Amino acid sequence: MKTTLLKSENYTRSPWKNGGGIFTDIADAHRTDAPRKDWDSLLWRFAATPIVAPGAFSHMPGIDRLQMVVSGRGLVLKASGQEFDEREPFTTVRFSGELEIMTELEAGPVEVVNLMARRGAVEIELEALREPGDRRLAAGTHLVYAACGDCRIRLDGEDFVVADGGTLRVELTETSKLTFISGLAVLGSIRTAGRRQLA
Repeated sequence: MKTTLLKSENYTRSPWKNGGGIFTDIADAHRTDAPRKDWDSLLWRFAATPIVAPGAFSHMPGIDRLQMVVSGRGLVLKASGQEFDEREPFTTVRFSGELEIMTELEAGPVEVVNLMARRGAVEIELEALREPGDRRLAAGTHLVYAACGDCRIRLDGEDFVVADGGTLRVELTETSKLTFISGLAVLGSIRTAGRRQLA
């Protein structure tokens, strides 16, 4: 197990693919053989961003997306014949980057967390951690993002405090146990496509 505490002051910023806003980039991975890191070389990306006005989402062919509101409420994503309801914070929605999506803000601006992945390369999950308890983590990369204040977790007997806005990046080569102790966090999980998921 390898753990790295990522501090919010060290996050980078980058524009949305369509230029309509700015991502706070928390963690990502790109193909090692790519000449440069860009959308074409992206394997996965974990980022936060404000949505301050209704508008179009970026077109991202070949990318699967998970999204969750972490501040504010009332976000709805609309596509042809589909609606993705994020009105309540800490609700995860999943959609493909090919969809033409327009946002509706029913109660003002929101802040969201995105986990994006190259389809067929990796598989992703995104969930809120709100109640103390144990869960099993499969081999792969896991990101514990302290979305609203500090949070405390335990990994295989070792305690960690993740400061507000910070992220604990965990690289696992085998199954491990995470105990969520206190606070509120978002857990993003990335594993190689085809690897068996734990029940």
